[in-house]
Amino acid sequence: MEWIINGLIVILLVWFLAGRILPAKGVKQMTTGELKKITSDKKRQFIDVRTPGEYSGNHIKGFKNIPVHELSGRLNELSKDKEVIVICQSGMRSNKASKILAKKGFAEVTNVQGGMSSWRG
Repeated sequence: MEWIINGLIVILLVWFLAGRILPAKGVKQMTTGELKKITSDKKRQFIDVRTPGEYSGNHIKGFKNIPVHELSGRLNELSKDKEVIVICQSGMRSNKASKILAKKGFAEVTNVQGGMSSWRG
């Protein structure tokens, strides 16, 4: 009986972690190399979901700083008619932000894998 309970705990833990790490359904993934080719595209909107301190220390020109914890309250600053490209430091917060955007009805959302840690601009 104990092994059944332990097995269920492990399954729930794996399910929880996978939900936080795996990309959301409908969210595209992009490398920083791919990002470099499109940073001047006015048909897209670019957001950096790191803290203001991280953003001011180093950011990519054209990216708007909307920290992930403020995103839900600042959706009105983004257009649902344009693709949203999301970046953070490592790709974890931008993945979370991408999931939020997808759930809020943004049809085209792309997460930058590896984030600023992978950016060589």
